[in-house]
Amino acid sequence: MNEPSSPAWTPVRWAENGKVRLAYDQLAAGGDGEPLLLVVGLGAARQWIPDGLCHMLAEQGFAVARYDQRDGGQSTHLPPSTTRNPFAALFGKRGEAYTAEDMADDAIAVMDGLGWDSAHLFGTSLGGAIVQRIAIRHPARVRSLTTMSAVPGDAKGLATLRYLRTGTLAKLSRMKFPATPEGTVEASVALARLLSSPGYPFDERAARATAERIADTGIQDAEAQSRQIGAQWHGPAISTIAKPTLVLHGDGDPLIKMSAARATAARIPGARLVTLPGVGHDLPEPIWGEVATRIRQLADAAQ
Repeated sequence: MNEPSSPAWTPVRWAENGKVRLAYDQLAAGGDGEPLLLVVGLGAARQWIPDGLCHMLAEQGFAVARYDQRDGGQSTHLPPSTTRNPFAALFGKRGEAYTAEDMADDAIAVMDGLGWDSAHLFGTSLGGAIVQRIAIRHPARVRSLTTMSAVPGDAKGLATLRYLRTGTLAKLSRMKFPATPEGTVEASVALARLLSSPGYPFDERAARATAERIADTGIQDAEAQSRQIGAQWHGPAISTIAKPTLVLHGDGDPLIKMSAARATAARIPGARLVTLPGVGHDLPEPIWGEVATRIRQLADAAQ
């Protein structure tokens, strides 16, 4: 049974990839535009991508849809695996629960549910790596891809660590909050503060209001995050991507180094790198217009 969503969004629908059910919805505005699928980051529910940015994308002529990755939001959560720390999962046994290919196929299942033969893709953080993998694995289904605040989609284990800021990882590992609704809100605000953009004021009131509205327990679900981050990619290198590609990265990202974006842009033929001054590992409101405009420009180039 469909559950109500924000009035700006259609009721939640479900796509299936094997035994995994994937929750997704579509922005009510701009339904006749070019398909654009949004892919969220590690452990995050789809609602973390700001509605304001989504509306700006619709104004740029896109039909905007979003989904919860497996082990996130309302989508299927898999059984526990042996690795229950998301950072240890980078170096331990990988792909125990599922593979990165499975996660790429999830996006295709959502597109099938939407009736989209192909779409533009925009992914942030882990979602940025996933859209790269979708373009490798399902090139006919991709019109263009924008990857933001992400590592190269084919990075593995220690190769991933070189792109991460270990000081921030240490702070994340020390964040502990009660498994209560209040604890979930506090964890969300603390995470938002840690990953916020140094060039823009952190609005704690807005962060708290968003956390209360979304009530996303995935922020504290280390086991689910471990399964997501431990999903191993077995496919070709990102150098095989042959779709118009935009790489966005904030020069103040406290989690992922700028070198990750440089490597991605250098290895994907024809990719364009855009550095966002003062931006962290988030999507502050002042950059929404630029992000939407650049994705529109990329889509035009793809045509």
